[in-house]
Amino acid sequence: MKHLLIALIALPLFCEAQSDSTAIAAEPDSIKQKIIYRVQQTDTNAITSSDAIYNRPFIGMKKTRTALGGYIEGNTNYFAEDGVSEGFSMELRRFNIFIYSSISKRIKFLSELEFEHGTEEIELETAQIDFELNTAFNFRGGIILPQIGVFNANHDSPNWELIDRPLSSTTIIPATLSEVGFGVHGKLLSGNSIISYNVYVTNGLGDGIILNEDAKTNIASGKSVEMFEEDNNGIPMLNARVGYMLRNKGEVGIAYYGGVYNSFQIEGEVVDKQRQLSIVALDFSASAGKLETRGEFVFANIDIPESLGELYGNQQLGGFIDLVYPLVTKTIFNYDKAQILVSLRAEYVDYNYGKIAALNKNIGDEIRGISIGLSFRPTPSTIFRGNYKFQKSTDFLGNPPANLGGWQFGFASYF
Repeated sequence: MKHLLIALIALPLFCEAQSDSTAIAAEPDSIKQKIIYRVQQTDTNAITSSDAIYNRPFIGMKKTRTALGGYIEGNTNYFAEDGVSEGFSMELRRFNIFIYSSISKRIKFLSELEFEHGTEEIELETAQIDFELNTAFNFRGGIILPQIGVFNANHDSPNWELIDRPLSSTTIIPATLSEVGFGVHGKLLSGNSIISYNVYVTNGLGDGIILNEDAKTNIASGKSVEMFEEDNNGIPMLNARVGYMLRNKGEVGIAYYGGVYNSFQIEGEVVDKQRQLSIVALDFSASAGKLETRGEFVFANIDIPESLGELYGNQQLGGFIDLVYPLVTKTIFNYDKAQILVSLRAEYVDYNYGKIAALNKNIGDEIRGISIGLSFRPTPSTIFRGNYKFQKSTDFLGNPPANLGGWQFGFASYF
C-alpha cells in the first residue's frame, strides 16, 4: 500500500517519472542539462478528487529535492446585460506558481502562489506539509484547501473546458477557499474500488458572511486576511469529505464544512449567541464512452440574527453539471492525439431560499445559467477555448429577470 501511494502522487525523487521529450527537446542545451523530467502521474485510474492537488505537472531539477510548476490563464470578454454593454476587454486572469519538495522519505511540501488579474491580488493559496504513514492514514497541516465539492481542491484553469468558474463553487462554496488548519487523509483500496477521506479542522470563515458591503448573506465575504493568523472566535470549523471511486467509471463524494462563524464575544464578554454555518456538498464525476460529466450540488444553512429579517438569506442552494465530449482526436499541427471538444454547462444558484411572508411568494435572488463551449487541446495540459454564456438573474422581489449574455475566448496552460 505504501508503494501505491508513492506512485499516485508521483514524487520527483522516489519514483521513475516519464520524460516529456517534446518539452525538453524544444529547450536550449543549457536548460536541457538541468531538467531531469516533467513529473507525471503513473496510474491515472487511481487518482481521486482528493489527489487533485498533486495531479499536476512539475519539473524536477538535478541534485535537488524540489520541483517547480504552475499555470497561466488569459481571456477576452464581451458581455451585454439587457442590451447594455461595457464593450470588449482582455485580461490575464491568473498566473500561479507551484513549488513541491520531497523533504524526507515521508515528509512532503507543496505550495501555490497566485497572481490574479495581473498583480491586483497576490495570495498564498497553498502551503502544506504532508507526513505520510501509509495509503490509509496521513497527516496534513498548513494552508490547505478544504475538500468541499468537486471544484475547490481541483480548480486549476487548464482542467476546465469553460472559462468562468461555476457559480455554486465560488459564491456558495467560496472557492478558492484556502485556510490554515490540519487533519488527516487517506485511501482504502479494494479491487477496482477506492474509498477516500479527508478530515480537517481550520480557523474558518468569519463575520463578513453577513457584515459585508453587499448588505446580504454572502458566504465568500467571510474570507479575510485575518483568518490566516487567528480564529475570530476561538472555535475551529470542521471539514470532512468521503468519496467512493470505481476505476474507469467515476467518483461520487459527500462533504461537510461548518461551525461557528461569528465573533460572539469581545474580551470575554458575550455579545451575541454562537451562530452556525453549515455547507453540505454532493459531487460527482463519471464517464460513459467518450462523454465526460462532472458537477456538484450544494446546500448551505446560515444562522443569522432575526433582526435582519428576510433580506438576508439563511438558506442557499445551487449546483452545476458539465458535459464534455471530444469531437476530434487526431494529429493536429504535429501534436499526437490533439483534441477538439464541445462542452455544455447548466447551473443554478438561489441565494435566499424561502418566501416573503407578507406577500406569500417565493423570494427571488436567483441565477440560472447555461454555457456552450468549443475548445482545442494540443496536449492535455494546454487549452484554447471559446464559449457563449447566458444567465437570467432575478432580484429579491422576483421582478422580471435581467438577461446577461456574452462571448469569451481564452487560453490556459500548465508550464
